[in-house]
Amino acid sequence: MKIIVLMKQVANKDAVLRISSDEKWIKEADVAHQTNESDGFALEEALRLKEAKGEGEVVVCSLGPTSAKSVIKDALARGADRAIHVVVEDSKQLSPFQIASSIADAIRDENATLVLAGLQSDDASYGQTGVILAELLGIPHGTIVIEVDRESLGESLRIKRELESGWYQWFTYKLPALFTIQSGISQIRYASLKGIMAAKKKEIRDVSPSVESFGSAQKIEKVYMPLKTKQTQMLGNGDAKAGAVELVEKLKTEVRVL
Repeated sequence: MKIIVLMKQVANKDAVLRISSDEKWIKEADVAHQTNESDGFALEEALRLKEAKGEGEVVVCSLGPTSAKSVIKDALARGADRAIHVVVEDSKQLSPFQIASSIADAIRDENATLVLAGLQSDDASYGQTGVILAELLGIPHGTIVIEVDRESLGESLRIKRELESGWYQWFTYKLPALFTIQSGISQIRYASLKGIMAAKKKEIRDVSPSVESFGSAQKIEKVYMPLKTKQTQMLGNGDAKAGAVELVEKLKTEVRVL
């Protein structure tokens, strides 16, 4: 059994973000980075599946700049067996399709039993890379996974998916398959001193994506901080019933929540 886990380096959630002078992205030079939150939970599920099975290999794959090595080494220290680094120094101009294509080229020959990814990244939050990757690999996928039935692991795997309005769904997928993991699915382990020392001897294979993968890209026009504004409207002219009628009408026609 081989499980590939996609992991991304993102800005620390507590960092003070400043817009760059060209207004195309944030100033990353003085920003601390960390592992994307839901990716950490994906790694934890992979390690628990390996432990439940009693054998197998967990391979981390990360697309990003050289600094993403810190995310990879942390994953190796937590228990991953080896890593693949798709080296792209400036990935923010890449579309989810381009990112998924580059990752697919890097992991296709691994013939993984299972591919796990976080539900979405904490920076761009597209939530599309895992889904597109599954299509490119030609395997089924399940999104917003909130529980994994590790005892069911065999030629198939049973998972619990979060749906709308508090509903959920149990579904059994034939393997190989790809799942995107929701944050909070389990308790994430910390890297032990033994794990940190062992990580130094584990393989990290660097991959350079082909030029064709970057033919056309999305373009960020402008990044800006949201403006804080508020507006007060008096409804009904003092008549509660008339105010309620006006409120319902605005919710229907302006806010469009009814």
